Amino acid sequence: MADQYSAADVAAMSPDELAWASAKTLFDREPAAQDMGIEIITMSAGKAELKMTVQHRMLNGHATCHGGYLFALADTAFAYACNSRNQNTVAAGCSIEYLAPGREGDVLRAVAEERSLAGRTGCYDISVFNQDETLLALFRGKSYKIRGAVIEGSED
Repeated sequence: MADQYSAADVAAMSPDELAWASAKTLFDREPAAQDMGIEIITMSAGKAELKMTVQHRMLNGHATCHGGYLFALADTAFAYACNSRNQNTVAAGCSIEYLAPGREGDVLRAVAEERSLAGRTGCYDISVFNQDETLLALFRGKSYKIRGAVIEGSED
């Protein structure tokens, strides 16, 4: 599927518009995030906020949200934050700390914030909350910039 933005469109975008366009482009080609019901709440350069509702199929044997889904939500927010400048960026490593369980029907919110960006590498902290603002998980991701742009055809 071709991206919906021309190189001229991309060049004219503000940093926040570019972050939204990059996130939309990633989301449109990411069936995993779509299948989990992830939604983009806010985007800006180096930041992303996403949400997801815990569905019955996401529960583990303890009737709480499987840690893999918490990780996937946090990882997706990390990906959108580190790709927000339309530069192809991948994970170089990440870790998560589970602090409290998610429950069926909870609306989870992942907030990703860039902590460091130098050369090809970056460091991002992602916090996952439920609808009551209970902190469920802390995720840290390290990124590595590779060749190319998120929005195809917009490379310099």
